Amino acid sequence: MSILVVGSVAFDSIKTPFGVADDVLGGSACYFSTAASFFTDVNLVAVVGDDFPQQHIDFLKSRNIDLAGLQKSRGDTFRWKGRYDYNLNEAHTLETHLNVFESFQPVLPENYRDAEYVFLANIDPELQLEVLQQVKNPKLVACDTMNFWIEGKKAELIKTLAKVDILIINEAEVRQLADEPNLLKAAAIVRSFGPETLVVKQGEYGVLMFGEGSIFSAPAYPLEEVFDPTGAGDTFAGGFIGYLAATSNQSEQNLRKATVFGTVMASFTVEKFSLDRLRDIDYLEISDRYKKIKLLTEFADID
Repeated sequence: MSILVVGSVAFDSIKTPFGVADDVLGGSACYFSTAASFFTDVNLVAVVGDDFPQQHIDFLKSRNIDLAGLQKSRGDTFRWKGRYDYNLNEAHTLETHLNVFESFQPVLPENYRDAEYVFLANIDPELQLEVLQQVKNPKLVACDTMNFWIEGKKAELIKTLAKVDILIINEAEVRQLADEPNLLKAAAIVRSFGPETLVVKQGEYGVLMFGEGSIFSAPAYPLEEVFDPTGAGDTFAGGFIGYLAATSNQSEQNLRKATVFGTVMASFTVEKFSLDRLRDIDYLEISDRYKKIKLLTEFADID
């Protein structure tokens, strides 16, 4: 079953302790779509400038990502420049040039409006709500946001969250959104805004998922080399929602499996810059890492 994703397509310039990459393919919609495409078809809505090269279009199409919703505007594509120190959980933004993304108005092609699975990547919550108003009857709506929108448009964000089933954000953002330092209490407050399921990204420490009367913890996949964490959260979301859409099953057990698949997809992304690692993998490698994470968390019953 296909997924509709609305987000950014960008050029990233990144420096980490392990290397430098300039003007590489990035953006939330790219990371999400590429990860989700290993599980199901994806319809992408975003905007790029007339400087966006054909090779990136060809790559996305090679992953069976439908680009009928990719707008091309006069001007430059969104650019982000950032740096990571040895604490790879924290990105330092050096430059942000919104360019054509600044005036982005998502317009869904007619055949996208029947989408049953929708992912609203990190964009203005008012735009997220506009997207939902164009979708006829979604089965599941998932959403991402960030501290910028929580601080500047909290009321609008909460209005959008009333129509969201799953919210995927990091630990600091949960506390900020709830205005509550205790994570358990904060999770309950955030879920009261609308999302039945809250997925809390914890970087190298894994993921926590809060549902109705349940909490699930999945560790990050242990890696010897991490080059670039950019896009890991969006890749997680792609694996997570991709698996849910492919199985058309939102049970508690399937949500837990989806969480692990999301973690697996994120583990590949951080091994190289941009989407380069995701270009190399296949589903056998994905399932192998899934099994290894399962082994990490197995233990015997008490005697």
